[in-house]
Amino acid sequence: MARAVEWAGRAKSDLRLAVEYIRRNSPESARAYLSEVFQATRSLSTFSERGRIVPDLNDPAVRQVLVGRYRVLYEVHPDAVWIMRVLHTSQDLLLALGRRTREEAEGEG
Repeated sequence: MARAVEWAGRAKSDLRLAVEYIRRNSPESARAYLSEVFQATRSLSTFSERGRIVPDLNDPAVRQVLVGRYRVLYEVHPDAVWIMRVLHTSQDLLLALGRRTREEAEGEG
């Protein structure tokens, strides 16, 4: 069964920032990256569970696909896939998702 693919506002903003960052060095690479992201997320309509469960979250509803150096985080629902965030792999995931504070993150380092 095909699911709708919906983008959260935050994910759209993340993607825009990633593309702007890549564009600084290579407009061509930015266009290619954007195309890869859209191709990967469109495929989630029919292959919703192809991404792996995010180990840091341990929630079977939250998955990720890697596109270049970015994680595309999404939730699988019965009728839709929600793209939640697009985050660089170097970002602290739990901090970016608001699941821990900066002080907690700095205390681990």
